[in-house]
Amino acid sequence: MLCDLELGKRPKGRTALAARWIVAHQDGSHSFLENGEVVIEADRIIYVGVRFEGEVARRYDLGEVLISPGLIDLDALSDLDTTTLGVDCGPAWAKGRVWPEDYVRRGPYEMYSLEELAFQKRFSFAQLLCNGITSALPIASLFYREWGETVAEFEAAAEAAGELGLRVWLGPAYRSGGMVCTAPGVLEPRFDEARGLAGLEDALAFITSQAGRFDGLVQGMLAPDRVETCTQALLTRTMEAAEDLDVPVRLHMAQGQMERDTVRALHGTTAPQWMASFGALSPRLIAPHATYATDDDLRLYAAHGVTVAHCPLVFARSGAMLRSFGKLREMGINIGMGTDTAPPDMVLNMAVGVMMARMAGDAIAEASPEHMLDAATLGGATALGRSDLGRLEPGAKADIAIFDMQDALMAPRVDPVRTLILGATGRVTRAVFVDGRLAMRDGHVAGFDMAAARSRAQTQFDMLVAKYPDRTWGNPPVADIFPASYPSFAKQ
Repeated sequence: MLCDLELGKRPKGRTALAARWIVAHQDGSHSFLENGEVVIEADRIIYVGVRFEGEVARRYDLGEVLISPGLIDLDALSDLDTTTLGVDCGPAWAKGRVWPEDYVRRGPYEMYSLEELAFQKRFSFAQLLCNGITSALPIASLFYREWGETVAEFEAAAEAAGELGLRVWLGPAYRSGGMVCTAPGVLEPRFDEARGLAGLEDALAFITSQAGRFDGLVQGMLAPDRVETCTQALLTRTMEAAEDLDVPVRLHMAQGQMERDTVRALHGTTAPQWMASFGALSPRLIAPHATYATDDDLRLYAAHGVTVAHCPLVFARSGAMLRSFGKLREMGINIGMGTDTAPPDMVLNMAVGVMMARMAGDAIAEASPEHMLDAATLGGATALGRSDLGRLEPGAKADIAIFDMQDALMAPRVDPVRTLILGATGRVTRAVFVDGRLAMRDGHVAGFDMAAARSRAQTQFDMLVAKYPDRTWGNPPVADIFPASYPSFAKQ
């Protein structure tokens, strides 16, 4: 399939992609086009319909596939995910997920080199493409960092996105504080506002220098880390700067009990209500995850146009969920989707999203597969202010995901969207175009050896795990921090 096209390049002239099913955009919403085709030229879609009668340089009949708008990941995993370590190994304060007092006194340090961090961005960007994701707002943990992310690693991230062909919104994460474990089970916030403001200035300088590179594939965003690690001054300045630069802001908020307890102790209310009190809620704000949002919080989101980035898989693993997807839709809250954990599989996230919403009490019609696909395409585009993304229609960017609908392990097939989301994973992604460029085909990304990268990533991850005792309360051995699921086999 598409074997004549050079991977990593934008084909010259017009390319017609014919398929059994196309998620086409018509009259403001998605619709099914059966036995039709999409025609792209340069970076744009020029036609969606039954058959293009104009001249084309090439026409590919892709057969039993679903052509979809490229998926938009508002909380895209971009490091080696440490969250998976802690899901079955708690509590978090005893597992290196929060810095202990003695580690802070000795001085936090970078547990990865700049070269390792740059590789991780490239590796994760390739994984996103292999899962049908064409636009991404990267997210990484700061638990193993000295403080925040650096301009140097994000300059490398911009290069990786441009070379691999992923559309990204980039900005190094910054914060004014962090949580410290001062005794078993006791967590306290510690703040250094000047350091947070300096991180914001670094992020602004990065955006000014990098936004618009690679024909616009690289854009800027502001990424204060988590609401409980931010001060009012930092968030006020962030929202003002976002307005000046016309960029989105992503801030994790209403996502956990630690945050809720900390913000209430500091400010006497919930995080959304605190931010509303000083005018920091706006349509520019993307707020993962709303799993701990109150009804009043959600009403504030709706009133101020805040987008919720829904990442169901990472929460479902620990038994938490959004309550509920249907409720947010009914309130008029814009919902986008994110991955936020390994694997960075948006199809799997949509499947878990459907299941968890129905477990939360949503009726089948309130949490259907097509609603999840809307969130992963149109919802993400709305959050980013990009009416040229998340849809297949003339004039839109040629960001396209192609899913195999005759995979041998995905049968019988029914409605293609329901079959994809409820019967498959992102592994059935066969090709991806970004900005008209063939960025991924059959699991291959131009200039990147996925198998070799997998081995390198595991080596780096194992080295990080070995350092966990250094930043875990009481400095227990790794085997105590992350006990095995089964005891070791006793050799006779």
